[in-house]
Amino acid sequence: MQVLKRPPSGWPALVLNADFRPLSYYPLSLWPWQEVIKAVFLDRVDVVSTYDQTVHSPSFEMKLPSVVSLKQYVAQDRPPAFTRFNLFLRDAFACQYCGSGDDLTFDHVIPRSRGGRTTWENIVTACAPCNLTKGGRTPREAGMHPHHHPRRPNMYELQEHGRRFPPNHLHESWLDYLYWDIELEA
Repeated sequence: MQVLKRPPSGWPALVLNADFRPLSYYPLSLWPWQEVIKAVFLDRVDVVSTYDQTVHSPSFEMKLPSVVSLKQYVAQDRPPAFTRFNLFLRDAFACQYCGSGDDLTFDHVIPRSRGGRTTWENIVTACAPCNLTKGGRTPREAGMHPHHHPRRPNMYELQEHGRRFPPNHLHESWLDYLYWDIELEA
């Protein structure tokens, strides 16, 4: 992870919930500067920190926000969408058969040809070689059992998993609002 004094192109702002926690960690909740300016003028966010960069209009000048917080709390307890990304995040971007993080796809634990459904409870992350090796067999038949039993995660679990995968770049003004509630190593 690289901490930057100057943000990546686009001057994004870290978006915090009303409790000052990021809306999401992975992907990190960032809005483009244009959306942030609009939210400021619509009085939907409070500016917490700014960049040195400014934007101008004929009658107005404003420093670009680098961190904003929502004025209304957004509940995070909704069930997560069943997407490829969320599945990979649930399984920590690792094959559930061999642990590899390369060439990831997903596998039906009980194959569709055997009545297996495409649900949280029957899909795991698998690398292409393991998926090919298992084929249309059950874990017992293939002698390949997932490291973790597949199940539907909640949003809190996905957020916790996402915190393990920091983005490639973080602006220094964001650091005070990221990872502050995790235990420190002794």
